[in-house]
Amino acid sequence: MQSLALIENWPVPTAAAAVVRADGTVLGTHGPTAHRFPLASVTKPLAAYAALVAYEEGAIELDDPAGPEGSTVRHLLAHTSGLAFDEHRTTSAPGTRRLYSNAGFEALGDHIEKATDIPFAEYLRQAVLEPLGMTATTLDGSPAKDGVSTVEDLVRFAAEVQAPRLLDPRTVAEAMTVQYPGTKGVLPGYGHQNPNDWGLGFEVRDHKSPHWTGSSSSPRTFGHFGQSGTFLWIDPAAGVACVALTDRAFGPWAAEVWPPFTDAVLAEL
Repeated sequence: MQSLALIENWPVPTAAAAVVRADGTVLGTHGPTAHRFPLASVTKPLAAYAALVAYEEGAIELDDPAGPEGSTVRHLLAHTSGLAFDEHRTTSAPGTRRLYSNAGFEALGDHIEKATDIPFAEYLRQAVLEPLGMTATTLDGSPAKDGVSTVEDLVRFAAEVQAPRLLDPRTVAEAMTVQYPGTKGVLPGYGHQNPNDWGLGFEVRDHKSPHWTGSSSSPRTFGHFGQSGTFLWIDPAAGVACVALTDRAFGPWAAEVWPPFTDAVLAEL
């Protein structure tokens, strides 16, 4: 795919990208796809997938109490627990505002660790990484932001999410369905969004503006971006997913180049 070569023009030291279909067919790659990049918040979809495996295994329920009082696993996954961004303190009642929260995903990891009696990083490895052959991916700290991976590994994950083998497709459909519809909040880097729609561990694009995906991305597009200059989106209408990893912190450069890149990828399809 010629559109992937646009990453050559990004103001970053290193970048790699790929596009993959649901059946695992890689339509194109560009850059060092075996290079290990810090994922920052692109760690969250991996952690969420492990949480959904724990749910299907019966270790946890989505409506189990978890996090602050009145909050559940579902609230933590959907960033509506009321926990602050990076502190384990409550700033609002569960289910009332979309407060994007690293602390919430750390509480989620703690809950799964207690329920399974397995360290969360090890649970993630056994539940998701190993079965998908993601041998270059590790979690070395917080389930909110301390994953390290490659484009090659994330292509495997993106194919799985589009055509699930580890989970019942109905569970994945729930993960990409808006939880607590109509909830407003701040999308980090993009300001207040009303509504600020999220599924279970995945952000749902809907009609947000501004946004890090493209103007031609379908409203059903879901995924995540990271402060390390990384993103993964899945567009069910286009039938593809795209991964891009860099080693430059997210900033105005990303907001400028990511949307036209995504539009170019979708146009080439």
